[in-house]
Amino acid sequence: MSTTVGAVGTVAGSVPGLAGSTASELVGSAVPALVGPPTPALVGSVSATDALAWIAIGAFVIALALDWRGTPDPARYVGAAAWILFGVFWLTMVPYYYYDARSPLQTVLSILALPLCVYTGYLLFRGRDSLLLLSKAVAIMGIIYLPAETIPFVRRWLIETTAVQAHWGMELFGHSPGINEGANGYQSRFDFDPDETVTGRTTYIVMACTGLGSMAIFGGLIAAVRAPLRRKLAGVALAVGIIWFLNLVRNVFIGIASPYGWFQQEPLVYVVTTYMGEPAARTSFIVAHNFIAQTLSIVALIAITYLVIRVVPEVLVVLEEALYVLTGSEYELEAAFAPSPEPRADGGEK
Repeated sequence: MSTTVGAVGTVAGSVPGLAGSTASELVGSAVPALVGPPTPALVGSVSATDALAWIAIGAFVIALALDWRGTPDPARYVGAAAWILFGVFWLTMVPYYYYDARSPLQTVLSILALPLCVYTGYLLFRGRDSLLLLSKAVAIMGIIYLPAETIPFVRRWLIETTAVQAHWGMELFGHSPGINEGANGYQSRFDFDPDETVTGRTTYIVMACTGLGSMAIFGGLIAAVRAPLRRKLAGVALAVGIIWFLNLVRNVFIGIASPYGWFQQEPLVYVVTTYMGEPAARTSFIVAHNFIAQTLSIVALIAITYLVIRVVPEVLVVLEEALYVLTGSEYELEAAFAPSPEPRADGGEK
């Protein structure tokens, strides 16, 4: 799971989907790098990282249940512990983002997540009960995302469905490589002929390519607040629809750019080989995925947030809490986003 720390200000880099690692890359049919965090297995296919995520989300849920039962002090204490566990979870993701995903943005954000989460827990422990709403949003994000991340048949369906959709998108641009088995054991690898491409490389879809992480963020934000159900459903539909479309565009873009060497220009090759230690043939993938897609993902998440606020302005309360954690200042965002009063015919305001 790479998602949910966005609730405390690092959403764009931590969340799979729009901001996560989009497609793992291969050389022909060579054995690829790991597609997930390099953590030891605990039970079956559940890794230590996944187990820690479940424990943290479970602690959030317990805190919310205690608050619902009218016991705010225990709720705050359990919630504070949940935030610390959540921060430790993101810290365990640093080796994966640094060594495997090769993403400076996600690496830095995962490192920053620990102090941010610990500070959030401290504020909650000290009596800022309003942070329980932010905790609720994070809990719902995890409940949406974690089952898909850890239940094999759900994970397979999401990955393979995303691969089929991306292949359909490639066909619109005249490319039909076919799909075969990727290193993750799923039918998710785009079967470009290495002899007919520029770099001889191809990509395969992983969980982070599905966009579910970004969808979970907005699902959690919207579900956590009190608002009419009709507007909440409209907000979810808006966010999910836009994320699905942009995610499809991104997967198609990276899936074609990597094998056909769209970014094999010498200055870019120099940066990737000299400063990132990657082979020259991997330049187009790195540039398309790590530089272009992740940067645009931040812009997209901000834009989607703005659109969601127009439909469900109640989510501003959650964002105000996140901003307080980041800056230590109180904010009244509703005034900034409230529509301007319409002028009257006599020059006044309605």
